[in-house]
Amino acid sequence: MPLQSSLETRDLTIRFGGHVAVNAVSCAFRAGTLTAIVGPNGAGKTTYFNLISGQLKPSAGQVFLNGADISGLSASARTHAGLGRAFQLTSLFPKLSVMENIRLALQSRRRLGLDLWHVWNHHKSLVERSEQVLEAVALLAKKDMNAAALPHGDQRKLEVGMLMALDPEVYMFDEPTAGMSVDEVPVILDLIRGLKTRRDKTILLVEHKMDVVRELADRIIVLHNGTLMADGEPESVIASPVVQQAYLGLAPVEESA
Repeated sequence: MPLQSSLETRDLTIRFGGHVAVNAVSCAFRAGTLTAIVGPNGAGKTTYFNLISGQLKPSAGQVFLNGADISGLSASARTHAGLGRAFQLTSLFPKLSVMENIRLALQSRRRLGLDLWHVWNHHKSLVERSEQVLEAVALLAKKDMNAAALPHGDQRKLEVGMLMALDPEVYMFDEPTAGMSVDEVPVILDLIRGLKTRRDKTILLVEHKMDVVRELADRIIVLHNGTLMADGEPESVIASPVVQQAYLGLAPVEESA
């Protein structure tokens, strides 16, 4: 019996006026697999992510999580259901400390809300787990800084830390290394590698850096003008003439007479 997909989109579509930004994309994703979503600028990658995570409402199609239709759920409800999303632009609580950002994510996962009595009863475990997460993203030394005061690269690391604190079933990374210095990138890539080794998480990655894609991806899907045009193992997809032309901008090789 084939393994059930943890996440699936069926004919997922969105139109903005007369423009079809995502065109009937059907794709299934399974735990233990990292799928890279690539394509040229404007291909619909982030829009597809927004449809999955609930930031956008589709014109047609459905999203399923563990076999349940979550198409009608809000973005926050999808997070509680097990979808975790790290944005291309940081989405932090800028006036709170680094530690408080992580603690809020942990409280959300444990459904503690803002009930101070329950939060206090869990205070020690929240602090310990927050420090573990901050150590993993190399931010423990900056735990008392306001998130707004962090350099951009550290803000990206904090956002990944918040995602780890939520411990979702599905991790969605939208260009997680964008804007980072060369020295900062390995921290994020090591975290993603660690998630892969667990084999119980489904990971989706939008990424322009093909060296990162080649190293991390078990599978690549290619979007072009909102349409799914390739899906398969990295080597075969990257070598495909249609992908070489559409994504890498290479002219197709003409056969000799």
